[in-house]
Amino acid sequence: MLEKTKKMFKIRNSTMRELLAEALGTFILMVFGLSSVAQVVLGKGTAGQYLSINMAFGIGVTLGIYAAGGVSGAHLNAAITITQWVLGNLSWTKLAAYITGQFLGSFMAAATVFALYYDAIYEYTQGNLTVSGPTATAMIFSTYPAASVSLQGAFFTEFTATVMLILGILVIHDEKNNAALKGAQPMLSGMLVLGIGLGMGLNTGYAINPSRDLPPRIFTAMAGWGMDVFTADHSWWWVPVAAPILGSLAGVFIYKACIGFHNEPDHETENKKEEAGTETS
Repeated sequence: MLEKTKKMFKIRNSTMRELLAEALGTFILMVFGLSSVAQVVLGKGTAGQYLSINMAFGIGVTLGIYAAGGVSGAHLNAAITITQWVLGNLSWTKLAAYITGQFLGSFMAAATVFALYYDAIYEYTQGNLTVSGPTATAMIFSTYPAASVSLQGAFFTEFTATVMLILGILVIHDEKNNAALKGAQPMLSGMLVLGIGLGMGLNTGYAINPSRDLPPRIFTAMAGWGMDVFTADHSWWWVPVAAPILGSLAGVFIYKACIGFHNEPDHETENKKEEAGTETS
């Protein structure tokens, strides 16, 4: 009985550590990203451009992974976490802990950026917090589609961008293929997000992550923007939640179909590495 209790306590302690790691990693990612958007919007283009937003999100991803990677693996993305659960790599308990941590970190990051730029937001809007219009500021915290993009086009954009995100992550981390050095993986992941922003950000702002989009949207609804954040653009809010999840699952399937299923078993891969090491010696 004592051993069983100790084991349960150890599991709960581990789960809490992972929850907190995901919260911190996501908080770091989101503070860098959201503050860069705030600076561009509120500075009216004088304190940054679209490129600076992409770079800030890339830096945030890199540092967030360095912060949480050793504890939780640094998913920092509910779509990735759900995909890992579907693949059988996470239990229900871990699934709930990871997503709770991500949402908590993202929500707190939105609150932090709101407090950081509180004066600038109210000067820019004259106290009228809106989702659309000439002084709209809701886009500082969550994504909204461009006016020229249909809901279907926006969904396909988020789906495709997330497919590319997952393909890139698998390429960087696949030990059976040609994985990057472990210490370089967070930096390459940040460059991956930067590349997605540079090439696929026009239509929707590349949410590619429910944990990046939904918690700040909830915060803005509570902080004064109201329920317009959920009803605007034909109730767009569900797209950056659903499309990344489906895109993540599709990306894993594509990678496995093209690469993963054709990889050699672990022991054969290890033997080849040993042989290559012997030849080099």
